[in-house]
Amino acid sequence: MKEALIVGAGAVFGAFARWGLSVGLGSLTAAAAWPHAEIWPLLLINFVGSALLGYFQPGIFWGKGVLGGFTSFSTFATATVAMTAWGALGHVALTVAGCIASYLLGDGIRTHRIRRAADGFEGEHNA
Repeated sequence: MKEALIVGAGAVFGAFARWGLSVGLGSLTAAAAWPHAEIWPLLLINFVGSALLGYFQPGIFWGKGVLGGFTSFSTFATATVAMTAWGALGHVALTVAGCIASYLLGDGIRTHRIRRAADGFEGEHNA
């Protein structure tokens, strides 16, 4: 029960952050008259959330809670079923590939920084 409360508390913050970014980014994509304007903020949010999960590899509050609430599978599913078959296929492929690539990018950056720190290069300037 304690873990559920921790995850739920984090999810509130993540959902509010997603909502705020969706509203802000949604108005930009709508103003630019992009096709399927509603999916672009969601893609960006899911890519950023995946990259943050890969980089920080957080615990239950930040990972499952905040970043779980920040990213959204339900909105992704709702947007996908409203598209044509080809649009939906492209959206699914882009989302899955983009989220995996974003996670791997975040993880790779984290791993690189850890290795540099272990080698004594972090923050040092060699003359």
